[in-house]
Amino acid sequence: MNLGNRKFVVIGIVVFIILAFIVRLFTLQISDDYWSRKAANLTERSTKIYPPRGLIYDRKGELLVANQAIYDLMMLPREVKDLDTLRFCALLKISKDEFDERLAKMRKSRGWASNKEQVFIKQIRPEDFAPIAEQLYKYPGFYGQPRTVRNYKRGIGALLLGDIGEVVQRDIDRDPYYRPGDYIGKGGIEMAYEDYLRGQKGVRFMVIDPMGRPQESFNEGDFDTLAISGQNLVSTIDSDLQAYGEYLMQHKKGSIVAIEPATGEILAMVSSPTYDPNLLVGRDRGSNYGLLQNDSLLPLYNRAIKGTYRPGSIFKMVQALIALDEDKITPQTRIACNRNLIGCHGPHTYDDLEGAIIHSCNPYFRGVMQRMVEANIKKDRFEDAAIGMSHWKERIESFGFGTALDTDVPGVNRGNVPGKKYYDKIYGEERWAFSTIYSISIGEGELLVNPLQMANLGAIIANRGYYYPPHTVKDIGGQGKLERFRTPLQTNIDPDYFETVVNAMQKVVEQDGGTARRARTPGITVCGKTGTVQNDPLPDHSVFMAFAPKENPQIAISVYVENAGFGGTWAAPIASLMIEQYINDSISDPRKEQRIIDQHFFD
Repeated sequence: MNLGNRKFVVIGIVVFIILAFIVRLFTLQISDDYWSRKAANLTERSTKIYPPRGLIYDRKGELLVANQAIYDLMMLPREVKDLDTLRFCALLKISKDEFDERLAKMRKSRGWASNKEQVFIKQIRPEDFAPIAEQLYKYPGFYGQPRTVRNYKRGIGALLLGDIGEVVQRDIDRDPYYRPGDYIGKGGIEMAYEDYLRGQKGVRFMVIDPMGRPQESFNEGDFDTLAISGQNLVSTIDSDLQAYGEYLMQHKKGSIVAIEPATGEILAMVSSPTYDPNLLVGRDRGSNYGLLQNDSLLPLYNRAIKGTYRPGSIFKMVQALIALDEDKITPQTRIACNRNLIGCHGPHTYDDLEGAIIHSCNPYFRGVMQRMVEANIKKDRFEDAAIGMSHWKERIESFGFGTALDTDVPGVNRGNVPGKKYYDKIYGEERWAFSTIYSISIGEGELLVNPLQMANLGAIIANRGYYYPPHTVKDIGGQGKLERFRTPLQTNIDPDYFETVVNAMQKVVEQDGGTARRARTPGITVCGKTGTVQNDPLPDHSVFMAFAPKENPQIAISVYVENAGFGGTWAAPIASLMIEQYINDSISDPRKEQRIIDQHFFD
C-alpha cells in the first residue's frame, strides 16, 4: 500500500471515531435522558403543591367551613445521612422509641421506597413547625410540606358537613388523582362534592444543595405547575336553624330534618347526640375518632338518614291519598271504629276521612288498606293480596319510600316497603293475606322509613303532589346546583285530593281534640300529624311531621325523639319551635322552649 492510500485510511479512521463520539453524545444528551434524570435526582426535588380546598357557605352566605394552614414533615429516605437521632427527636419532641416505630411503620407500608417522599409526622400546627423549620437544614432528607386542613367555624352540622381524612388504598385504586398521604372527604357534603372541593394539585421543582436545602427554582420555574383551588359551595343549610335544632335536641336521641318544599333544599339536618366537627381535624383526629366510635350513644351514627323507624300514624296520610286516587274511598267515606279488630284511642266511633285523620283512627285506616290490597280480581284472598300488595308497593314508592330519594347526602338507608316478594320469603307463596300483614296499614309492622323520607313526605303534601329530590348544595362555583335537583318528581296523585288531607292536618294542630295541640304557633298555620311509634320492649318513639304555613309553605319538617312516648308530647312542640324560628327568626313562647331544653332522655 502506498503512502497516499495509508493517509486516506488514517483520515477515515479518525473521522469514524469522531462521528462515533458525536452520535454517542447525541444519544446521551438528547435521545437518552438517563444521565440527565440521574443528575436531576442529585440536584433537584419536586414538591407537590396542594390546592386550598373549596370553602362551604350556608344559604345566607355565612362561612361554615374554612381552611387553616398546617405542615407535614416529609422524609426522603435516600437523602438521610449521618442523622443525629437523639437531637432530631428532641427537636420534634418525640422519644427515640416513637421515632423507631414511625420509621418501621413507614418501611412496612405499601408505598415505601428510598427514593419516594414519605410523611414522617402529619399536621403540625404553624406555631409548632416554625422552630422545627429553623433547624431542618441540619437534617438532610427532611423538609416541610405546607398543607391545609378544615376549620368548621360554628362547630355544628358534623355529620351533615362531613370531614376530611387520609386516603386509604381503595381511594387510590379508584382515582389516580390520589397518592398516599392525600386527604379526601369522609361523609356528608365533603364526600358528596369531593370532586368539586378538592381542586387540582400543582408541582414545584427546586434545586437543592448537598444538605438537602432548597436553593432556587429549577430552570426558573418553567416546569412548575400551579395548584388550582377547589370550587366554593353554597349549601342549602340555614346555619342558625341547624344550630337551634342541635340546641333543642340536647340530651335526646333522635333527629330533625327540615326541607324547603318549593326547592327540595335541606334547611337543617340534626342527628342527636352530635359532636363538634373540629374534633376530627388535626393530629388528634385518630384518637378523637376512636372515642366517638366507642361512645355508646353513637354520635357518629346519622339517625336522620341511616336510622330506620316505623313511621306510625304519619303514614296514614299516604294511605289516604292513594286510596282517594284509586277511588277506594271518598272524603265522605265513613268506617266504623271497630276496636275488636285493632286498638284505637279517643272518643270517636264512625269518622269520615277528615275525622279519622284528626283522631288518628286505626280501624279506619285498616279498612282503607284492606280495600286497596284485597283487589278481588282472582276471587282468591291469597292471590288477590299478592296482586294488591304489588300495586300498593309501587304507589308507596312514588312518595320516595323504599328508595334513596336520589339525594346528594351519602349513605341514606332506603328503609323497607314490603311487597309480594318480601312476604313470600317470610311466609311462603300464597300463604299470607291481608289479615296477616294489616299492621302496616297504620305505619307499623315491617314498614320502615328514615326521617329524611318523612320530611320529604311533608314537602310532598305541602306541594300538593310533587317534590324535588332533597339536597344540600344550591351553588357550585357560581354555576348553580346540579341539574338533577332542578326537576320535580310527581306522585301522580290528583292535587284535588290533597285538600282534604291538608285541612285535616291543620285541625290536628288547631282543633281542641287534635293530637298535636302543642304544635300551635301564633300567627303561623301549621299542618301536621303526630305518630307514636311502637318500639317494644323499650318506650315508644315520639314522632311528628308537618309543614307551614298552610298556603305558600316555607318549611316541611320531621322530628323523631327516640323512647320519648307520645308524638304530641315532645316531637310536635320541637317541630313548632323550629318552624317559628325559621319563619319569624324568633320564639314567642320561651316556656315551651325551656320545657324542651330541660327534658333529658339521657345524661
